[in-house]
Amino acid sequence: MLKELLLAALAITAVLAVAKDTDDFDPFIDIPFKRLRTSAERIESEGYPAESHYVETPDGYVLNLFRIPHSPRLNNGQLQRPAVLIMHGLFSCSDCFLLNGPDDALAYNLADAGYDVWLGNARGNLYSRNNTRLNVRHPYFWKFSWHEIGAIDLPAMIDYILELTQERALHYVGHSQGCTSFFVMGSFRPEYNAKIKTAHMLAPSVFMGNTTEGLIVATAPVLGEPGLGSALLENQVLLPYNDFLQRFLDTTCSNQPLTLSYCKTLAILWGGPDIGNLNRTLLPQITETHPAGVSSNQAIHYIQSYTSNQFRLYDWGSRKNLAYYGVAEPPSYDLTQITAELYLYYGLSDGSANKDDVARLPELLPNLALLHEVPEPTWGHLDFIFAVKVKSLINDLVLDHTKAYEERGK
Repeated sequence: MLKELLLAALAITAVLAVAKDTDDFDPFIDIPFKRLRTSAERIESEGYPAESHYVETPDGYVLNLFRIPHSPRLNNGQLQRPAVLIMHGLFSCSDCFLLNGPDDALAYNLADAGYDVWLGNARGNLYSRNNTRLNVRHPYFWKFSWHEIGAIDLPAMIDYILELTQERALHYVGHSQGCTSFFVMGSFRPEYNAKIKTAHMLAPSVFMGNTTEGLIVATAPVLGEPGLGSALLENQVLLPYNDFLQRFLDTTCSNQPLTLSYCKTLAILWGGPDIGNLNRTLLPQITETHPAGVSSNQAIHYIQSYTSNQFRLYDWGSRKNLAYYGVAEPPSYDLTQITAELYLYYGLSDGSANKDDVARLPELLPNLALLHEVPEPTWGHLDFIFAVKVKSLINDLVLDHTKAYEERGK
């Protein structure tokens, strides 16, 4: 296994060394170019209506939201429906909640249940890579972590959705970083708790002290505290999305036995060793748009969380911390400020959202409605979106609780 991981890492490094994140770069000349579909096109290909919306944040980032306004399986296209915002994890994008198809993907399940479904995309991924003030190649474009996603991006998306739909509040579902950013918003921008009906945290990566994720543990000595390592990597794109890289991964992750085995190795690098529950037929589709691109600061922030064993703002070093925060140590987020109705879902084999770290949350959350341990001992981090049994073990529960809330409000 170690040999496979090393080979995969070397292959990715080689690709990144020659790939260029430019609009005029040709992908593999000898490989027929296949234009990638957007989330809206994926939705429409399944017979559902789709819309593409753009939200500008106060600091100029243009975020692309995709919408499934109603389900073709229901004759209620003109009715007012409760809105739900779904937010992806690190290295991901809105596509991840669609790839399991109409029967098993959360976005379609919610639409079929009568919800107005919105799929968010955080700043810096392939759908939200624009800023009205900064060029994507400027290092300040990438000077953000998941703090800015929670403190700025999520509020901007929520305000846009509520204004357009004329709803007073919405339901929220986040996976991994989608949970991290929600916890940032709920504590750093507590006024937004009133705009949330229910919030469903799938694999909540908040406290990270017990994570067993290999890449985090291995890089913690170099990147876990401010120093030369983090200074060299800060404020730049990490695993950039570009045609060359995606064509490489898309071709590699075919259904041929040899290349499919290699693709599984890539999945292990991303999601950890426990991929036994994954719907592996999705791997070729996943690699069409994953990795979707993130700032290196997002990854460093998680590594800092592992080293400090705290949930706090980005650590720039004592001098910059004094300038940014007024104190030498980055302040911790006050989770007691999160008053939204929270539902936590965790897996016993999740190396990123470890059960012991999740267990620290309940006593800090004043309105925790559910702490749910998935009754499958091998349930891992990516299983919350790509597992074969994700509908019965996760999606149906989310639907039950959102429906119960709506019934209480009638």
